[in-house]
Amino acid sequence: QVQLVESGGGLVQAGGSLRLSCAASESIFSRSDMGWYRQAPGKQRELVATITQPGKTNYADSVKGRFTISRDNAKNTVYLQMMSLKPEDTAVYYCNAKVPAVYGSRDYWGQGTQVTVSS
Repeated sequence: QVQLVESGGGLVQAGGSLRLSCAASESIFSRSDMGWYRQAPGKQRELVATITQPGKTNYADSVKGRFTISRDNAKNTVYLQMMSLKPEDTAVYYCNAKVPAVYGSRDYWGQGTQVTVSS
């Protein structure tokens, strides 16, 4: 069974920092590209950052220079270090795994963790 378990969300003041973690099933992590997405109330889910299995990263323009995605393959965990947080970063953050499949890839999602940034 594939599992993605996020942790690390919470309430923080603007300018503060948080680190999100996502522990993934060992069966998928080493061969998956991983990512973080977020969804604010009334808005569509959007990409925040991704990291490929070899470690290439990609960021949304809105978080470049403030957020850092990383992965620890020994711990089957992906992280999102968030700094200089803004109220507009408030959202539910979801961990994503893209697992290679016979035709393309299959997406798996975590349950989400709430991040609230107060002004």
